[in-house]
Amino acid sequence: MSISYAPAGKSGKWDGALDWLQMLSGVSLILFMWCHMLLVSSVVISPDVMNAIAWFFEATGMAQVGGPLIFLVFLMHFVLAARKIPFRMDGQKTIWQHARMMRHGDTWLWVVQAVSAMLILVMGSIHMWVVLTDLPITAAKSAARIQGGFWAVFYLFLLPLAELHVGIGFYRIGVKWGFVKDKDRSRFKRGENILTLIFIGIGLITLVRFLFLAVN
Repeated sequence: MSISYAPAGKSGKWDGALDWLQMLSGVSLILFMWCHMLLVSSVVISPDVMNAIAWFFEATGMAQVGGPLIFLVFLMHFVLAARKIPFRMDGQKTIWQHARMMRHGDTWLWVVQAVSAMLILVMGSIHMWVVLTDLPITAAKSAARIQGGFWAVFYLFLLPLAELHVGIGFYRIGVKWGFVKDKDRSRFKRGENILTLIFIGIGLITLVRFLFLAVN
C-alpha cells in the first residue's frame, strides 16, 4: 500500500494561507459586529433613525446580499479556526491541563475564545436565520421579538459572548501578526477590555430600549 503526502514546505504554505484567510475573515467579522451594534443602537436615538438605516440597506439590496454573505464568512471563519480546536475529549483535557499548568493569561484567552466560538456558532446562526428570513428589518419587529421574552434572554447571553469573543480576537490578531509589540500588550489589552465593555453597555441599552418601545 502506497502512502502519499504533501511536502512539508507545501503544507506550511497552505497553513500560512489558511491562517491569513482566518485573520482576514476575523477582521471582517469584527468590523461588521462593531458597525452592526452601532447601527442597531440607533434605535436609542429614534426608531425612525433605525428604520431609515434599515430601509437604505433594503433599498440598495445590501440586506439581501450582504446578510447571506456575512453568514458565509461567519461559517468560513469557524471552519478555519476549527483546525486548531481539539474536538476529542483527550485533546480538550490536555489543553485544559496545559492552561492550568502554565497560568498564562493569553492561553486562557484562547480557551475562552474557543469555548465562546462553539456557543456563538449555534446562537449566531439562529439569530441570522431569524432576521434574514423576516426582512425587512424594522424597529417594531425587533422590539416585538425582544418583548416576547425568550429572545430577550437569548440576546442577554449572546451579546456578552459575541463581544467577548470579538474583543479577544482583536487582541490576539494584533499580537499574532505583530501589530502589537510585547511592550504594548498590557496597554492594548486594557484598551480592548474597555472597548468590549463599551459595546456590551451599548448593547444592553439597546435591549432596554427595545423592551420599552411601543410596537403598535
